[in-house]
Amino acid sequence: MARGPLKVYGAELRSRLFMGTAQYPSPAVLAEAIRAGGTEIVTVSLRRESGKGRSGEHFWALIRELGVRVLPNTAGCRTVKEAVTTAEMAREVFDTSWIKLEVIGEEDTLQPDVFGLVEAAAILSRDGFQVFPYMTEDLVVAERLLAAGCEILMPWGAPIGSGRGLNNPFALRALRAHFPEVPLVVDAGIGTPSHAAAAMELGFDAVLINTAVAKSGDPVAMARAFALAVEAGHLGFGADPIAPRDMAEPSTPVIGRAFTDLARA
Repeated sequence: MARGPLKVYGAELRSRLFMGTAQYPSPAVLAEAIRAGGTEIVTVSLRRESGKGRSGEHFWALIRELGVRVLPNTAGCRTVKEAVTTAEMAREVFDTSWIKLEVIGEEDTLQPDVFGLVEAAAILSRDGFQVFPYMTEDLVVAERLLAAGCEILMPWGAPIGSGRGLNNPFALRALRAHFPEVPLVVDAGIGTPSHAAAAMELGFDAVLINTAVAKSGDPVAMARAFALAVEAGHLGFGADPIAPRDMAEPSTPVIGRAFTDLARA
């Protein structure tokens, strides 16, 4: 049975597709892709809004026109202090207490620094932020983040922008099983609509995509494809799919089947 709307920090969301706003070929394409995806939440980097000359003013006006919720992020931050400072600035600029918290710990994979992540999440939660932490698929880290005040978890599927999909389905499935009531969003590494559907079929509540849409040959069509994939995966999971088997099972019952001895014909 399909679940109801996704509830995140008191907000009810119809769409389970979150989208990033970077790397699109033009603002017009970005706007059309967001509309095609039907998303209600877009992530935005503070770098989009420049204090000097407010060079990001047109971008910010575009986001407001689309009527979507803004989820500022701390993309590129590598220390707790940098992440907390960026979050505080983002709250002033975007007028929201929501923050997608990133504290990067490794250069090649952009893997989160989970120690710094937990520390920063605790600081921001105490300061009234509603934190969306970008994390690994580690159960202990998940426990620490929830204890720090987070009400949602955003584990990676694979390294940011890699398009590899779900590198560790076992760990993601374990995360879902351990935290059945916590909203879980696969963030990073999704490359194709089938990856998004697979995440939803594991029971995840949403996926966040950026590169897979923005850098595709047709971002608008790809956004629509992801929207359909997320919906299909969510409905499929809610419909209680059959368990895999090692042996075949005939779809047509043997009992009652007409018998003919073709060997004697």
